[in-house]
Parts: sequence; C-alpha cells; structure tokens
Amino acid sequence: MQGHLEFVIPGAEIISKCIEENINVIPIPGACAMINSLICSGIDTKEFSFLGFLPLNKKLRRNKLEEIKKINKTVIIYEAPHKLDTTLKDLQQILDNDRKIVIAREITKIHEEFIRGKNIDDLIEKSKDIKGEIVILIEGNKNIEQDNNLLEMSLEDHYNYYEEQGFEKKEIVKRIAKDRKVNKNEIYQYFIK
Repeated sequence: MQGHLEFVIPGAEIISKCIEENINVIPIPGACAMINSLICSGIDTKEFSFLGFLPLNKKLRRNKLEEIKKINKTVIIYEAPHKLDTTLKDLQQILDNDRKIVIAREITKIHEEFIRGKNIDDLIEKSKDIKGEIVILIEGNKNIEQDNNLLEMSLEDHYNYYEEQGFEKKEIVKRIAKDRKVNKNEIYQYFIK
C-alpha cells in the first residue's frame, strides 16, 4: 500500500489488507473510550457486549434495540451528540426504567464527564445539548432469569413476591400483567374473586 489514502477506511479493513500484504501490524497502548468508560461507569464489568454505533436504518435499529432489551450483560454503544436525545428516547421506549444507564463523554480528554441519573427520563434532561464523543453504557437485563422463575409461580405466589418488595396492589397487578404478557384487567379480575 503505497502513497496515501484520500478517504476514511474502517480500521478492520486496513488491518485485513495489511495482513494480506504481509505488513506487520503492531498495537500501541492508548486510550479506549469504551473500556475506560466501562471501568468508571459503576455498572458491572464482568461481561459486556460492545455494539458500536446503532444502525441508521429504522428497522435494523429497532431490531438492535430489541436485542439490547434481552442482553443480560452490560451493553456499550457509541453515539453521535446530535443523535443522543433520539437514542435515549428510543431506549426509554424499549427498556425497563430501572436499568442503570451512564453516559460517558469525552473520555480521557479535558472535558471528560460521566452523566448518571435515577432513570432514563433523568438522563434525557441532564444530557441536553452535550457535545463530543459519547459512550452509552446500559446495565444488563437482570430480569431474564427472574422472569422465567416468576412465570413458573402461581398467581398468588407472584403477587406475594411483589408484595414482599413493598409494592402497592395497583403496581403489583401491573407488574404481574407485564411479566405474563396479559391484560392487567385479567389479573385484577382474578384477585377480586
């Protein structure tokens, strides 16, 4: 590969071409926004899925968001600042509101910042008009195994499970209906009898 490149080529393609041409590729240590963000996020670091940027195509993007919903390990994505609000609103529609999300911005640079909130609504408000390189870290879905266990319970045990956590009747009915993917009126009617 002589001369210079006049357009941007993804790194993986350059590396593959170098390997084909028997050009030695030597990694050098440096900042990696993804890993440094994960380390400082406060979210589980044992296992993670790095998804890069979400697809631009609406259908593919929706599929990727649905995939994120089911992943039980920390998910890391990159996002452009002008798309952050849209992405957070998409995540808000897909994810349970109790999953931790951290926005890491400008990692290893002078304006490095971690934006944390109690929920996605909070993050949307706190992240208005931010600029720079953005990494979004999403806690894994801890409810996947729990969901299967809840479905094996009787309705009474399912109710007791949420009652022991301190939820009120209306919220318990709503949660059971969501867990079992049925109309909440069905659950409500069952407990009225």
